[in-house]
Amino acid sequence: MSERAGSYRDLIVWQQAMDLAVAGYAETRQWPKEELYGLTGQVRRSATSVPSNIAEGYGREVRGSYLQFLRIAQGSLKELETQLLIAQRVGLSQAQAIEPLMEASANIGRLLRALLRKLGST
Repeated sequence: MSERAGSYRDLIVWQQAMDLAVAGYAETRQWPKEELYGLTGQVRRSATSVPSNIAEGYGREVRGSYLQFLRIAQGSLKELETQLLIAQRVGLSQAQAIEPLMEASANIGRLLRALLRKLGST
């Protein structure tokens, strides 16, 4: 893994995933307290899982492990998108609140795919 950034914190994909996690927390703060152990917790866990897995994979310092953790981050991203759409459908959030999170998620997904391609081809 010779083309590494100085730190996982230098990766734009990690920075944007951190921003998405913070936005996920902000959105769920206004949800009903009875959802704390339901959808609120699931959204927060999946949102924090994305940058966490990027960082953990980076820290393994083995390309195969890094690729696997990036794939896990992709899965967590899709999980988050699904949970946000469920929250919209059940009336916890409005479409205008969810849309920026979905757009950020799509962008992070593109960055993850590009990073996976780059690391997989070298």
